[in-house]
Amino acid sequence: MMNLQHVENLFRRFKGEEVTVKTISGGVYQGVVGEITNDYASLNIKIDEGEADRVFILLHTIESVLPARKV
Repeated sequence: MMNLQHVENLFRRFKGEEVTVKTISGGVYQGVVGEITNDYASLNIKIDEGEADRVFILLHTIESVLPARKV
C-alpha cells in the first residue's frame, strides 16, 4: 500500500480530471476529482442527465487510481 501522502499528492495532480478509483473493499467509483484533504478525496459523479452527486473516499481504502484516457 502506498504512503497516504503519496496518494494525496496523486489526487492533487488529477484534480478536476476524471478518474476511476478501486477500493480495497471492491468498490469501483468513476468521477471527477474534487476536494482533497489528508484523509479523503471526493469524486463528483454523474447519476443521470443533469444530476450529479459526490462520493467521499478515505485515502487509506484506495487500492488503485486509473486516470481517464484523453482523446
